[in-house]
Amino acid sequence: MAFRSCLCYDACMKYTVSKQVDHNDAYYTVRWSPITKADRLAIRTSVPSMGGIAEMYWMDEHGKLNLYLLARSYYGGLRATLRAASDPLEEKDEKRRAMLERHDGKIYYRYTLVESQDDMADIFYFFMSMRAPGRDFDHSGRYDRIFLNEVDEGKLITV
Repeated sequence: MAFRSCLCYDACMKYTVSKQVDHNDAYYTVRWSPITKADRLAIRTSVPSMGGIAEMYWMDEHGKLNLYLLARSYYGGLRATLRAASDPLEEKDEKRRAMLERHDGKIYYRYTLVESQDDMADIFYFFMSMRAPGRDFDHSGRYDRIFLNEVDEGKLITV
C-alpha cells in the first residue's frame, strides 16, 4: 500500500503560474486560489508550504476588498508567510499590525504557487510596476517585456 498525503497538495496545484516565452518576451498566466477569509486554522490546513506569491486584503464597510499586502514567499512557504502576515501578534510591521487590528475578522487572502525564484521576481515586478508606477523594482533580467494574465474563479482581477 503506497502512502499518499491527503493534505491540500493536489487541490492546491491548480493555483500555479504558467509561462510562455516568445523571443525576449514572457507571457505569464497567474491562477489564483479563491479569496478566503484569513483564519489560522484555514491557513494551516489549506495553504501549502511551498514558494509563491500571496495577496492580502481588508474589507471595507461597503464590502469592497482593498489590497494591503503583496508578498513573495521562498523559505518556509506561503503557509508560514500568510500565518505571520494575518496574525497581529506575529506581524512585525506596525502599519500592517494596525491594519489587522482595525479590520479584525475582515482580512482575506489568495495565493499562487511559483516554483522559480526568477519567475517570482518577474511576476512581482509586474504587479508592483502596475501598482506603484515610477518606483524601481527588480526583475530577473531575462526578458525585454513581461506580460501577465490573471485567472481567478471569483473574478477578482487586479491588473
